[in-house]
Amino acid sequence: MQAFLKTGRTTGENSAVGVGSDSGTASTKRPKHSVPWVEKYRPKSVDDVVEQAEVVAVLRESLSTTDLPNLLLYGPPGTGKTSTILAAARQLFGDMFKERILELNASDDRGIAVIRNKVKTFAQLTASGTRSDGKPCPPFKIVILDEADAMTHAAQAALRRTMEKETKTTRFCLVCNYVSRIIGPITSRCTKFRFKPLGEEKTIERLRYICEQERVNVDEGVYKDIVNISGGDLRRAITTLQSCYRLKGAQSRIERQDILEMSGVVPDHYLEDFISVCKSSNYSKLEEYVQNLSYDAYSVGQLFEQLTEYIVYNEGLTEKQKAVICDKLGECCFRLHGGGSEYIQIMDLGCVAIQALKDH
Repeated sequence: MQAFLKTGRTTGENSAVGVGSDSGTASTKRPKHSVPWVEKYRPKSVDDVVEQAEVVAVLRESLSTTDLPNLLLYGPPGTGKTSTILAAARQLFGDMFKERILELNASDDRGIAVIRNKVKTFAQLTASGTRSDGKPCPPFKIVILDEADAMTHAAQAALRRTMEKETKTTRFCLVCNYVSRIIGPITSRCTKFRFKPLGEEKTIERLRYICEQERVNVDEGVYKDIVNISGGDLRRAITTLQSCYRLKGAQSRIERQDILEMSGVVPDHYLEDFISVCKSSNYSKLEEYVQNLSYDAYSVGQLFEQLTEYIVYNEGLTEKQKAVICDKLGECCFRLHGGGSEYIQIMDLGCVAIQALKDH
């Protein structure tokens, strides 16, 4: 046993020496890890932010004077809120970016204790007006509170007092989806910017640029399908594109069917079949339709989302029929989000739709 251990130790030592030698350098290079495209193509400066022209114009002016107010950035997910403030901070602080930023996300504990201790302590630190390379920079720090609408009212109240006292040394940037969940005293102390969903033209332009850089072959209709699926969320659009690229491989061409399968979108014929089954007033056909939907493993929540738009713009239904079905559709969606059974909810919706199409 001792001889075995001695031999094993000697072998390990020899291999370690071999790794450190010049002859083993080429064979021990670490493979490069692929970076998610969302991070790889994240804006590096404020001018790189897509679509949000008004916000970029105001921030560009603020950066030119090296003076930044407290900010409240709100809007739908994937529209560039966090990327914008991080790009602005990089332009302001350069190499000192990490030292001057405190970023807290929804995954962190952001109760009243964290605001009183961690945030308050960071805000009280003084900041110099020069970088390590001697260039001037703003003499303040930035606290970024991502998903701020998830903070408790007590934590927001504590943050309000810290924003008042430390305004000379610290700027606060709150990022959220719903500005109505931020208390009034905080919103009144911030300059508010609303980020709107990205338009089709700008989203396609960005996706084309990424495909050119990554040498991805796609069909022409793929871009529009991704835009329709993402709904103005550029992060979701880029992630969907990269997921299809990884699935198909570098040498394959991405087709429209690949995008639909990857995103989990329910094919249009399921929407048409649902209305046809309900018009037939046959409950056995409805049950068979629900079973086929389950066998194909499509999400009922996704079906409800697409069915809402399909019914609203369906010219073959009367206004009263649309109202009755959509009212029940909203109720079924609420139950589904609360943990209700998919089978029961779609059967309930189908029964009400059958009655509505028969009576009216």
